[in-house]
Amino acid sequence: MIDLKGTDLNLLVSLDALIDEANVTRAAARLNISQPALSAQLARLRDLFRDPLLVPSSTGRGMIPTARALELRVPLHLALKDIETAIKRPPAFDSLTADRSFAIAASDNATVVLGVALIEHVQKIAGPGVRVSFRTPSADLIASQLEGGEVDLLIGSERMVPKDVKTCRLVDERYLMAQRKGHPRGKKPLDLKTYCKLSHILVSTGGGSFRGDIDEQLERIGRRRRVVLSIHQFVLAPMFLRMTDYVATLPARFVDRFADELDTFELPFKARGFSLSAAWHPRNQADPGHIWLRKQLSAVAAAPEAQG
Repeated sequence: MIDLKGTDLNLLVSLDALIDEANVTRAAARLNISQPALSAQLARLRDLFRDPLLVPSSTGRGMIPTARALELRVPLHLALKDIETAIKRPPAFDSLTADRSFAIAASDNATVVLGVALIEHVQKIAGPGVRVSFRTPSADLIASQLEGGEVDLLIGSERMVPKDVKTCRLVDERYLMAQRKGHPRGKKPLDLKTYCKLSHILVSTGGGSFRGDIDEQLERIGRRRRVVLSIHQFVLAPMFLRMTDYVATLPARFVDRFADELDTFELPFKARGFSLSAAWHPRNQADPGHIWLRKQLSAVAAAPEAQG
């Protein structure tokens, strides 16, 4: 049995804002109450938790959350979001009348392969109140972003999906080598020796690396290729390929979008591909809006053009 006797839920809303802002004046403005009123609430919160919660900064500017406040930060915020959802969100989701924003974390490869088709599909079946934002996923932050609600859905490879989340595999992907049309190598099939000697572009989504998944696979068979350029986005690869004699090993569905500009070739070794999956925090498993979004993404992924 839950016992909240004597607990004012509005105090917890104020505590959430105070911890987040670490400043009584800013938190009061955010809550649309006076600073003296919030200071009085802080005094009550200190009595409730038997902890100062926020102490003055040594710099004289703002406040510093105590260890107890930092411990409360995530579970308190999630609990308040769940209460807000239970109170405000209708039990069903009508995409034509809903007022809902969805945040999707996806690499530019995943956005090109699935995100563009998703938006093309959604704009035909949803009203103007449904909005979607895309952001670049960070391996270090994505787990906390999904847990905290900053990101609703991740579209990523096995390497990006964190533990303890719900997943749904969308598409299986393989690699092709791409070069510009009119490349001096010509269009003859690749052999492994030639492939390794060519000047390669590597897409390092983390930034700056000259070694990736393909290099790891080559090392297992005792080979090494020559990577001369590292870029941080897949969408930059066609631009660099057009203006150089470099080559790049890219996901097949991505490079197929540039068939008018690039020639593609099967790799001269048995390369392991990867899968793109949707991932979300278990707390969103039964959310009607989230279910709707996942269904639209799965429908797009199942379309023949996405399956390749």
